[in-house]
Amino acid sequence: MKYLLKKIAKKLIGFNSPKPIHKTLLDKLKENGLTVGTNFNMLPECIIDYSHCWHITIGDDVTLAPRVHILAHDASTKNHLNYTIVKNVIIGNNVFVGTSSIIMPGVSIGDNAIIGAGSVVTKSVPENSVYVGNPAKFACTTSEFIEKQKLKMNSENVFEEAYTLRSNITSQMKSEMIESIKNNGIAFVI
Repeated sequence: MKYLLKKIAKKLIGFNSPKPIHKTLLDKLKENGLTVGTNFNMLPECIIDYSHCWHITIGDDVTLAPRVHILAHDASTKNHLNYTIVKNVIIGNNVFVGTSSIIMPGVSIGDNAIIGAGSVVTKSVPENSVYVGNPAKFACTTSEFIEKQKLKMNSENVFEEAYTLRSNITSQMKSEMIESIKNNGIAFVI
């Protein structure tokens, strides 16, 4: 009973020791030297080379779609030379990397670049470029890609935030979007 009263008193007075703060994987990577700019958005299941994260620099306004891998080392020489190859990876500002893409060691991705889903980036990507494929190759400039998409937008296929899960989209609204894509071939949502 005495123990229970002490425990209750400590809680009421505020002497309980704080619970340990849960650190995310991103926090741990940053503690180990990963450099990340502002407004960095890393979606689920991304892998950033944990064992060599201090060789990776990511700029401002960068989005990594789900399952992106960024590697700064290549262990293919480990069995033969007893050493692993390590190279720096630099991702510029305002870059989008599509789902399941792989960024290999030594790659630099310039500002305003877009990497298409499933791409394997083995060579550096210049700024204002869209690269797609395995290995990733130049498709067009980012400006050309954005202009092409802008021309596809119309009053029937552009949807506001209400048409997202984060805003509790209704079944009716989902049906509207599906119908819009049937009619226009594409839709755009905030």
